[in-house]
Amino acid sequence: MDLLFTVGVKREFEAAHKLEGDFGPASSLHGHTYQVEVEVSGKELDKKGVLFDLGHLKESLNKVIAPLHCRYLNELEAFKAKNPTAENVSKYILECLLPEIENKSKNIQRLKVTVWESSFAFACCSIEF
Repeated sequence: MDLLFTVGVKREFEAAHKLEGDFGPASSLHGHTYQVEVEVSGKELDKKGVLFDLGHLKESLNKVIAPLHCRYLNELEAFKAKNPTAENVSKYILECLLPEIENKSKNIQRLKVTVWESSFAFACCSIEF
């Protein structure tokens, strides 16, 4: 039996955006209190019994979302050429976190980012390595 350990952190940020295309009310300027969950998974713990230091994970996520907080996402360089959908926001956060995760631990096999726009709508992006 192979065990898989998963740990994660959750943070939030405020931002506005509008979606290009036929998205009904979401095509107009509106805002969200985004909640972001980051999970890392792996099969091996270190000598201390830890998969990944949650303090490092929280700090890394804080650095990534700080430039998004209280901003109009459509104006940011990362979203000038793509729609700031929850899917694209989750991909952006994952891509920003990936180098940090890879540098801090060789035990991680999966990174997953979930972005909640509301209590009932979310998008995830994950990578296995």
